[in-house]
Amino acid sequence: MEYVNAFLVGGSICVIGQIIINKTKLTPANVLVLFVTLGAVLTAIGIYEPLVEFGGAGATVPIPGFGYSLVKGTFKAVKSDGILGAFTGGLTATAGGVTAAVFFGYLMAILFNPKTKP
Repeated sequence: MEYVNAFLVGGSICVIGQIIINKTKLTPANVLVLFVTLGAVLTAIGIYEPLVEFGGAGATVPIPGFGYSLVKGTFKAVKSDGILGAFTGGLTATAGGVTAAVFFGYLMAILFNPKTKP
């Protein structure tokens, strides 16, 4: 059942993003920023956590999950390190994901010949 829940939550997030792109003049970059911000705000006010508990990876892997990770890392660091944790917690919590994205993006750019769209 975990897989079904993850599929439903992750698929719903993706469908919402696609509808926003199709029905508005927002670019995919705008939707990306919107989703990261929504993930952070919904986590801060306590709405995203139940979604993560229900959907697991379906809620943490899509882009709102990045905002969720930033806020959760910040909250954890503030509890342990005080006010300095507000500046370092989000970066510490997401450093592995950001590093992997940069590394694999660089690797793909070396291995393949990227082409711009006409």
